[in-house]
Amino acid sequence: MKKNKRTMDLTAGNPLVQIFLFSLPLVFGTLFQQLYSFADTVIVGRFLGVSALGAVGSTYSLHFLTLGFVQGACIGFGIPIAQSFGAKNRDDIHRYLWNGMWLCLMMALLLTVVMFFAAAPLLQLVHTPDDLFPMALTYIRIIFLGIPTSILYNYSASALRAFGDSRHPFYFLLISSLLNILLDYLLIVHFHMGVDGAAWATVLSQLISGLLNTWWLLSKIELIEIRRTDFALSRFHIRQLCVIGLPMGFEYSVSAIGAVIMQNAINLLGSVAVAAQTAGEKIRQMFTLPMESVGMAMATYAGQNYGAGRIDRIKSGIKNGLLIQGIYCIFAWIVIFFCKGWFVELVLGSKSGEVSALAIQYLAIISTLFIFHGALMIFRNVLQGLGYSIQAILSGIGELIGRSIGGWLAVSFFGYTAICYSNPLAWALALFYCVWMVTRILKKIQTKQ
Repeated sequence: MKKNKRTMDLTAGNPLVQIFLFSLPLVFGTLFQQLYSFADTVIVGRFLGVSALGAVGSTYSLHFLTLGFVQGACIGFGIPIAQSFGAKNRDDIHRYLWNGMWLCLMMALLLTVVMFFAAAPLLQLVHTPDDLFPMALTYIRIIFLGIPTSILYNYSASALRAFGDSRHPFYFLLISSLLNILLDYLLIVHFHMGVDGAAWATVLSQLISGLLNTWWLLSKIELIEIRRTDFALSRFHIRQLCVIGLPMGFEYSVSAIGAVIMQNAINLLGSVAVAAQTAGEKIRQMFTLPMESVGMAMATYAGQNYGAGRIDRIKSGIKNGLLIQGIYCIFAWIVIFFCKGWFVELVLGSKSGEVSALAIQYLAIISTLFIFHGALMIFRNVLQGLGYSIQAILSGIGELIGRSIGGWLAVSFFGYTAICYSNPLAWALALFYCVWMVTRILKKIQTKQ
């Protein structure tokens, strides 16, 4: 297969350098993605008030439930493409790419219809406070109408990363991030659309990034040819995509169910707790999303090297990935330790009182335990890159258990403090399983070689 300048072969070269260079655009991409989410939070909190912020925050677990499935499935659909690229199998690359497109179209139609009509019952199920319910319902229904744009972006970005191109998804995400901030300000401040404006800004900006990714994938990646024969459905390739992609989606959703359970507990603690956790969680995500980007890089790295039969490089990649995550966790903790009060004030303003104090408490506790999240992203994504997506579902069950325990302790005994420990507990339980499973699978593969 002809090597081309728009792809990156991760089966050769220094693993540390390769992982770092490949993950760097992903890190910047998630930072800018979180930047527009953070800007959305700031604009909503400052111009619409704490109630509107709480309404948007109360939908996070439901948003995570669907977005998690979409992200997991689309990342999973990219794994066979990465494995085929590593194995230098051009025909399989095309068949996986186009059959993945058909699966995405079916998934978009089904999820959009189901989640739009299920929005109100689901918000009631998690005990959304009555004063927040109308705004929350309007916001989440618009987000659900935008599910096809989320699928378009995630699948096109996953396909580009499978070819080793992590730069262009970042460039296009940067464009959409800036557009989202601009639309947030225009729709909320100038057109007075309230939380509706925040939702539409997110959907429209994601559509733009998805279209740009797709354009680049089809017109600029030299390996891809548009051939009519490749558009035909292939039972074998559909099955392989489903075996890897759908379990990854379910694994993300199982984890998200834990977030729904925890959100239910937060809602039961009242509007102040909802607003505080929303502010703290938005800031937390800005710091942990780069860890998830390194994890996504590891999935592509493991997929390409598994296709090439380079298990030695996968082991070396795990060590170097953990090193990158450890250094970053120390940096993130230092920044949050000194700046958490300023971050919270930026989101909520200087007159939020109890809400600000609880948000600062959330950040102080969770930042000391970031390493569990960083290590989990390495081992979970290696497991997925190897194609063992069904086993990865169990790591999501570990997160569900952790968040469920945290929510139960919050409502029954310790209140808001237990909420602060729920995510780290979830990460630790999932990490324990993923370490054991990856070690076992790599030994099994090496025995067969």
